[in-house]
Amino acid sequence: MPDGLYLHFSPSAEEPYVDILCIEACGTVQNLMDKRSRFAPSVTSLLAVCPVDWLLTPVQPGHDVPRWRMLRLLKREPKEPLVLPVRDARVLFALKPKDYLGFAQTQTAQPHEFFCPMDTLIGADPLTHRALRNLISRASLASNFMELPANDPI
Repeated sequence: MPDGLYLHFSPSAEEPYVDILCIEACGTVQNLMDKRSRFAPSVTSLLAVCPVDWLLTPVQPGHDVPRWRMLRLLKREPKEPLVLPVRDARVLFALKPKDYLGFAQTQTAQPHEFFCPMDTLIGADPLTHRALRNLISRASLASNFMELPANDPI
């Protein structure tokens, strides 16, 4: 399991999928290399399994709206886990500052990989930290296209 996981669900039940952004905190360079190998592109497919309990939990504390109601691909309350193919997987690796600097100077990131110093990820206010917001926006699928069609909310 990654340290953090963001899911972007298909808007349509006709073409169900999920895109994922994993967050991995790496305490050492060896730990980074182990985690990088887990997310290396392969010819196998991934499935995301969303348990019923998770789908029925409110989106935010203090609100009554369950998660499943926010997913446009579900039309009624789920009775079994939602299993979807992963269309795209991207990973944000958080490294100790010295490891981040050394890695950034000597390594090449794969297209699905993004890197930041761990203290920035933990300590920054994501709404106001410009560099972190820019990095996360580059991890979005929308960043691969010059313009998006008006009817495709990636």
